[in-house]
Amino acid sequence: MRIPCGVVLLSLMTAAAVAQQADKPVAQNPTPSQFQKNPALPDCLTLAVQRGDPSSGPSILLVKGTKGCSAPWHFHSPNEQLMMVSGTGRVEMKGEAALNLHSGGFAYAPVKHVHQFTCVGGPCSFFLHSDGPFDIHYVDQNGSEIPAEQALHKQRKPS
Repeated sequence: MRIPCGVVLLSLMTAAAVAQQADKPVAQNPTPSQFQKNPALPDCLTLAVQRGDPSSGPSILLVKGTKGCSAPWHFHSPNEQLMMVSGTGRVEMKGEAALNLHSGGFAYAPVKHVHQFTCVGGPCSFFLHSDGPFDIHYVDQNGSEIPAEQALHKQRKPS
């Protein structure tokens, strides 16, 4: 099931972000009010659009997660690049060894590459660059697409 996260993220854009033009420089600090939840993502993640329009094209998001917050196995239609700002994030990609990323750590997931992410040891934050409209497709252990409600419900069950 395709979850059009960009549609929800569009509402997160501030007046400054809406007014951005490709040929204009940008220098800004995020404010707490810019960080919003997205119903297609775990409740423990908040996002602030830093540049672009995630509903229609490339964007850069600043994402914050709480300790233990996890985005379960999923993929995206566009390429995704992640760079850690603070804390530690564990990136697991199908077919690759899991890696804990620290401040400055980088991960790249090509189109439709299945992966998951967890904030380990404490809260974390990272920049997320998507080179097209942002979406998320959750998958089960067999790699079959599942609804967000199913993926996120499983996450909330006690272990």
